[in-house]
Amino acid sequence: MQMELDKYYESIRNFKLEVPERFSFPLDVFDKWGDSKALIWTNGQEIKEFSFKDLTQLSSKLAGGFRKLGIKRGDRVLVILPNIHEWWVIILAIMRINAIAIPGTTLLTAKDIEYRLKAGEIKAVVTDLENSQKIEEAVNKHGKDVILINLDKKAGWESYDSLLNSEAFLGERTYSDDPAFIFFTSGTTGLPKMVLHTQVSYPLAHTITGKFWLDLKPGDVHWNISDTGWAKAAWSSFFGPWNMGATVFTYYRKGKFDPAMIVDTLKKYKLSTICAPPTAYRMIVKEIPAKDLKFSSVRHFVAAGEPLNPEIINIWKEATGDYIYNGYGQTETVNTLAMLRDFPMKAGATGVPTPGFEIDIVDDDGNPLPPETEGNIAIKINPSRPVGLFKEYIGDKLEMAAAFRGDWYYTRDRGYKDKEGYFWFVGREDDVIISAGYRIGPFEVESALIKHPAIKEAAVVASPDEVRGEVVKAFVVLTQDYEPSDALIKDIQDFVKKETAPYKYPRKIEFVDELPKTISGKIKRKELKLKEFGKL
Repeated sequence: MQMELDKYYESIRNFKLEVPERFSFPLDVFDKWGDSKALIWTNGQEIKEFSFKDLTQLSSKLAGGFRKLGIKRGDRVLVILPNIHEWWVIILAIMRINAIAIPGTTLLTAKDIEYRLKAGEIKAVVTDLENSQKIEEAVNKHGKDVILINLDKKAGWESYDSLLNSEAFLGERTYSDDPAFIFFTSGTTGLPKMVLHTQVSYPLAHTITGKFWLDLKPGDVHWNISDTGWAKAAWSSFFGPWNMGATVFTYYRKGKFDPAMIVDTLKKYKLSTICAPPTAYRMIVKEIPAKDLKFSSVRHFVAAGEPLNPEIINIWKEATGDYIYNGYGQTETVNTLAMLRDFPMKAGATGVPTPGFEIDIVDDDGNPLPPETEGNIAIKINPSRPVGLFKEYIGDKLEMAAAFRGDWYYTRDRGYKDKEGYFWFVGREDDVIISAGYRIGPFEVESALIKHPAIKEAAVVASPDEVRGEVVKAFVVLTQDYEPSDALIKDIQDFVKKETAPYKYPRKIEFVDELPKTISGKIKRKELKLKEFGKL
């Protein structure tokens, strides 16, 4: 194993993304794929397919329309849309005029949108009829002029269809360090932070994501289960696949997550690769018979958003013949740690550093820690800053000071590195549970819990305790064959004591019908913790 790791590090030692002085993702990457298939969109009944050339034509006409409205280089455009094919056209068009795209989830409330309008100094908003009312409410409270663009015909709004009748504008190159994207993301405290990415820190650097982790090549069809409002959509519904000339597949569906739909889709549409949140894989394994998990066309499965438990990875391998490969990164980065196909599998490991990144486990003073020692997951920024790292938290000196210290960017995630060089995720800095002096990572406890036959899903958070300060609490969703009982609680607790260090077992267990999740399936542990401490 060490020999393979040494060969890998030697092979990437000289890897470097060539960053030109001026760059345009549409002109320098996207348009060059020509007649190859770029996008397959479906809602389960209707299917629409677009070549790169098709999307070039549509997005360049829309770019011309944006220019007619007075939207120009550096202007900020908020886009709030579900997984409809127009979203891809709109983001490309914004990039062609070198405006700044700000994706937002349709889950945003009027209050959320009003905050973004003010903090982000938004010039224009693009949405559909379904989301227009809350945007109008936010704009009225904001009290400043904002250009409103609607995919449907709505009085007082600019029409998306009419803008498509404009003279085409293919775009122009701008300086590589110029702004391209802003993502609103939760910080350790306070309101959402504005993460600024440049023309290359996402558009170009996601070559690393597409090539090394997603393992994509021209002709592959890649499905990423993510809402368009999250940075993960930029990761592998946009830049990762398109840098590699692969086809993006997307399924527009309202309603709750359905494991059977995922399985059926993988079979029906002959997909090559899939990226899904760990929640999706866990639910599939718990609800779909192993004999039905046979996918003739899918050659690569990856998971992101949070680590996938080793138990699920091993069950998946037994059922399908393929492993699921963990990947790690943040809104602030491209893929930075990953399990790679050419490496010996360590189920549950986060992986090894991807090319272009020097990563280590360090203490609070920036000193690297020995193997098997928990610490801060940090990215080296001196003597050279990785291309795939964001530029700044806009207007937030405190957050910048907390993240950038000395030679390191602190991810604010905790983990450790084993003796072979694999990294293991423990938890977010503010998710780690400190009970009677012991530090307990929620991920390890969750991994033990889901091995129990009664448990379909589990989320672990800190809960206040007068004696220990905090204790481990588990929120548990049961499989259909079990009912809540005191006897089952005792059985689960005893089970966890045998699976991991006894002090880590959940002293509190609450049975729930479902766990709170984002639209892309990631468990909202922060929401559960806030409720426990009476702050929500």
